[in-house]
Amino acid sequence: MLENTREMKKTIQKDVSLNYLLYLPEQHDGQTDKKWPLALFLHGMGERGGDLELVKKHGLPKVAEEKGDLPFIVVAPQCPIDSIWAMELDALHALLMEVIQEHNVDESRIYLTGLSMGGAGTWHLAEAYPDLFAAIAPVCGFALPQIGFPERIRALKNTPVWAFHGEADDVVPLKGSEELVNELKKQNGNVEFTTYPGVGHDSWTQTYENPELYDWLLKQKLS
Repeated sequence: MLENTREMKKTIQKDVSLNYLLYLPEQHDGQTDKKWPLALFLHGMGERGGDLELVKKHGLPKVAEEKGDLPFIVVAPQCPIDSIWAMELDALHALLMEVIQEHNVDESRIYLTGLSMGGAGTWHLAEAYPDLFAAIAPVCGFALPQIGFPERIRALKNTPVWAFHGEADDVVPLKGSEELVNELKKQNGNVEFTTYPGVGHDSWTQTYENPELYDWLLKQKLS
């Protein structure tokens, strides 16, 4: 039998769809010439489905609902019930491009954060589009080793990263963040890592209630 080495190359179109919450600063509509930073928030596995109220349970949407105005546009999509964020990278990128087109977004200050499954999605989306985000903040995240992680995370060696994880997390073990952070440290990456002694899977409550996170994000800007 003869062996032939060939290449197949085609362009494939793909329909994508995501429901999402959008929070605009109060001054957004009145200051049409001002560009606003934007934060994309990715929720955890328990908030998937078709009810956007679930997305308000944790993270940036909860802060926006309970404490009022945040100094940036917040985009909080909902993952379909039968999917995970790592499978929705094309849809997330398309969503960001649509929001940027429709609102006054400072494209040099786009931030990405998420918790648990959303923490994993944060790592994966940032790796797929390393030139898009000024900074990322994955909370109790991880990456899927079967598709080339943690090595692929080297694409983020120039991206400011602040990762968070509970040391007693029995849902996503601490090593889920550790191996990615350590890989970036090997590359002399710009990475900070905060661990919470005695804290389990819910490392997001104190993370998103900490104003230092938002101060840090807003200091980061693409050159």
